[in-house]
Amino acid sequence: MVKIINYSKFLYDKEKKEREARKAQTKIEIKEIRLRPKTSDHHQGFKVRDARRWLEDGMKVRVTIRFRGREITYPELALEDLREIAEELKDVSDIEQPPNMEGRTMFMMLTPKKN
Repeated sequence: MVKIINYSKFLYDKEKKEREARKAQTKIEIKEIRLRPKTSDHHQGFKVRDARRWLEDGMKVRVTIRFRGREITYPELALEDLREIAEELKDVSDIEQPPNMEGRTMFMMLTPKKN
């Protein structure tokens, strides 16, 4: 059995279904907070508060610590900062990617906790 249909109507319906599928899909946004090893606790508190708000809104957060000059010789300071941040946010986030060194930056990825 053969069904004869209007090709332009077929294309229109196909496009409409794709549009609906795109509308239903959720786009995951990645926010980033950037710090340095010598960032003060007060300034870091502001950044962590922003990260908490983003995580509660369902966004992923990348925490980046950037090394400049001779700061690169003390990666343990940055590692400690990242652990502190993860500890502060553990009630609203899970660690997707543990602290990782890449060039002159160390980063960690946090995802919102599943309910």
